[in-house]
This record gives sequence, C-alpha cells and structure tokens, in this order.
Amino acid sequence: MQYKWIALSNTTIGVLMASINGTITIISLPAIFRGIDINPFTSFQYLLWILMGYNVVTATLLVSFGRLSDIYGRVRLYNLGFLIFTIGSILLFLTPNKGSLGALELIIFRIVQGIGAAFLFSNSAAIITDAFPFNERGKALGINQIAALAGSLIGLILGGILSIINWRYVFLVSVPVGILGTIWSYTKLKELSKPNRAEGIDWAGNVTFGLGLILILIAITYGLLPYGSSQLGWTNPFVIGSMIAGLGLIGLFLYIETKVKYPMFRLELFKIRMFAAGNLASFLRSIAYGGLMIMLIILLQGIWLPLHGYSYAETPFWAGIYTIPLMVGFVTMGPISGWLSDRYGSRFLATLGMVIVGVGFLLLTTLPYNFNYVEFALIIFLIGIGNGMFSSPNTASIMNSVPAKYRGAASGMRSTLQNTGQTMSIAIFFTIVIISLASSLPTALASAVTRAGAPQLAPYVQHIPVTGALFAAFLGYDPVKTIISSVPISIPQQAISIMEQRTWFPTAIAPSFMGALREAFYISAVMTFIAAVASALRGRVIIADGEENAKNR
Repeated sequence: MQYKWIALSNTTIGVLMASINGTITIISLPAIFRGIDINPFTSFQYLLWILMGYNVVTATLLVSFGRLSDIYGRVRLYNLGFLIFTIGSILLFLTPNKGSLGALELIIFRIVQGIGAAFLFSNSAAIITDAFPFNERGKALGINQIAALAGSLIGLILGGILSIINWRYVFLVSVPVGILGTIWSYTKLKELSKPNRAEGIDWAGNVTFGLGLILILIAITYGLLPYGSSQLGWTNPFVIGSMIAGLGLIGLFLYIETKVKYPMFRLELFKIRMFAAGNLASFLRSIAYGGLMIMLIILLQGIWLPLHGYSYAETPFWAGIYTIPLMVGFVTMGPISGWLSDRYGSRFLATLGMVIVGVGFLLLTTLPYNFNYVEFALIIFLIGIGNGMFSSPNTASIMNSVPAKYRGAASGMRSTLQNTGQTMSIAIFFTIVIISLASSLPTALASAVTRAGAPQLAPYVQHIPVTGALFAAFLGYDPVKTIISSVPISIPQQAISIMEQRTWFPTAIAPSFMGALREAFYISAVMTFIAAVASALRGRVIIADGEENAKNR
C-alpha cells in the first residue's frame, strides 16, 4: 500500500473517532445523568459543560497544537493525540463516582479527550497535504472532511443505541479503536514535514489566546442559563466580565503576534487571498450551520416525533435516525466535489455549495410543525449536498495556498475558526430561540393548560424557564410530567389525562417554537449567502509548493 493511503486511512479514522465523540453525548445525556444520579433540571451547568466542554477545549487548543506541530513534527503530535484521546476514553468509561463529583469527573475526563482530539484535528489535514500531490489533495481532504461530518451524525445514532444498553458503553466504544489507531499511527506514519526546532515557542501568544478564547466560550455557555428573572444570562455580571476579559485578551494576543519573533498565529497568512477568503467562508458557514443539528433534534424530539406516536423516552434515538439524510447528502457529494476540485478548481464548487445550503435554510422556514417527512428529508439532504460540495474544495484550497513549513499552523488556524464558529452557532441558535420563545411560550402554555381544565396551573407555567421546556424534550423526558411534578398544587385527574396525551405538549408549544426557529433559519441563510460571496472572492489559486495552475480555481 502506498504511504499516502496509509496516511489518509489513519487520519480519517482519527478524525472520525474524534467527531463521533463530539456529538455522542447529545443523545446519551439522559442515560448518563441517570447513571450518575444527577437531575439535569437542577444541574444545568453540568449539562452544558458535558455537552459543550469537549468542543470548547478543542477549539481553544487547535492553533497552539498546529503551531507546535510545525516545530516538533506533525506525525509526532498526531500520534500523541491518539494516545491522549484513548486515555480520556478509558477514564470516562471508568468514571468511579456519582452525583456532583461524578459529573465533575466526566467533565474533566471529557477535557482530556478534547485535548487528544485537538492534536488529531490540528494535524490530520497537514499530514494528508504532506502525503498527497497537489492534484490529489481535494479528493483526499474530501474523504477526511466526510469522516468529520459523518462522525458527528454517527455519534448521534451510536449514542442512542449504546445508551439503551449501558451509559458507560458510550465512552467504551472509542477505546478499541483508539488503541488500534494509536499502535497503527506510531508504527506506520512517517514524518514528511521538516520540523524547525530552532523556532521558539510563543508562550505569551499561547497563554493570551488560550485564556481569551476560553473566557469567551465560557461567557457564551453561561449566557444560555437563566439569570434572575431573565430567561438568559447575558446580563449576568460574570458573563459580561468574562466576555470583556476574553475579548481584551484576544486583542492583546493579536498585538503580541505582530511583535514576537516566532508567532503561533501566522497573521501574514491572511495576506494570501485564498487562505483569507477560504477561512472567512468556513467561519461564516460554521456559525450558520453549527447549531442546525441540535435545533432539528429539538424540533423532532419535542414536537414531530411525539405527534407521530413516539414516546419521549424513544425520541433521542429516533431523532438521530431521522436526520440520516443530512449525512447521506454530505457523504454523497464530499468525494465527488473533492475529485472535481482537483480537476477544475475550488471556487465555483465551494461557492455553489454555500448557495445550495442557503436555499436549504430558506426551504426549512416553509415547513409547518407537523411536516411531511419526505419534504423534510429532501431539504436536509439538499443541505448535506451543499455542505459536501463546499467542504472538500474549500479545505483543499486553504491548505494548498500556504507554504509547506506553515501547514501545521494553517491547519490549526482553519480548524480553530471552524470549531469556534460551531460553538458560537449553538449559542446563537439557542439565544435567538429562547428570546423569541420567552415572549410567546408562557402565554401559549397558560392558554393550553386553561383549555385542558387546569387554569390553576396558568400562573406556574408562565414562569417556567424556556430552557427547562426545551431541554426536557431534548433529554427524552416527558415535559408535562416534569411540569406537573414541580408545582405545589393539586390538579384534576381529567386535566392531567388531557395534558399527558402525547400530542398535547407539542401542539401547545409548536407555533411559538416554529416562529423562533424560522428567525434562526433566516439569519443562517443570510450568513450562508455572505459565505458564498466570500468564497467567490478567493481568486485564482497559487499552489504554494511552487506549481501554479492558470485556471480560475
């Protein structure tokens, strides 16, 4: 087997494994919380950190690890990432305690996993770029990008299956793959780059960037929690302080990078038109698209699946199944677009892909809450096609545009912008939906309980946090039983019988939720079309290896 295929196979398995673990907890959270005896409705901070901590840590470390790989070797740090990730998976499987201590252990062990994933993500594209000639990189990076998105969707389905058996299996599944991948990478991968250990480490840049990004992402995370009488935490002094401090440190970081001899963040790379345009398009696409999956899952779990006879306990698994067309669309188009970009260039394919995704978002706004599944499946399949058409050519053009000695840093910068955009997207989607729901959901629920014969419930449901209503269905809990169990008054049995019908809660919240969701989709469509403009402005590609293709690519 030629070495380039060994490099592609191993890095694809590494990215697939890391991506699966980025989403596998979304579906399995109910089983995990039951397993460690935690009530998620009184422990939102644990819920958010188990859900988002992995991505926060990964996004924070990508640039630093990419730069370190240019100094110490991409394969060496990639191999280390496989090892760390496997150790984190073993620790998660063994989580010894329950309650708050068990939750903290899960968060810490997920952070260990996230550190390993950052090594894998920051180096995989650079290793592939080193191993493949420029006219085959689009196809190779396309396969790698497919693994990243396919892993995100496989994680949803796998989490649903394994959590039914035992919540610990959610983390155990990575262990054999991690062990085999670690042995394979240490024995078969070769260092084709030329590490430059003469260059020093930018400690000031690493510290200010890491702390700044962590503070910003912490602020975004806690901004989603209720604060005082507000449904969101954006007025919380801790959130405001974290955001200001984080932005200040990022500003200081950018200043430091212009002064140090060996910067970790190669700002001069943004002078390369293709690198700058490709990363801007990728960042905007991540903000527009990153929160889509969670919103679709909440729509399916909270409204559509119960309306079609599924119990709330079953909805997490089936929500993953019903989103498969999104993965199929991406997997179908990813390799084709990579192959076409090697022959005809990246600009047209990547730009058209973003236009298709934007049209897909607009089509989602036309769906009623009790939609026809075939229409829904075709729309998310179309969005998958558009993403597949964009990802491979865009990544190839970014990596082709930088000098070989900076590929580690470039790969880390690309991944950081992408992962940060995805984390921001989740916060933006939730913020838009919660703000919109806060003005309409309390009144809708009060009217619904009054019609059901329990007007005495109206004052209570008007003060239920929107996050509680959203996360109840998201976690596979029956929202009505959750509401009834939390009020200190007796309710007529006839009213309880009406409200416990599977269609009652979805029908009560659907108009408010769909209105909020459409606002989010409109904003995503606009951002996606702006990403298409950025993609179109990338210009003609100059292969940084020294070969130039005269076609507009």
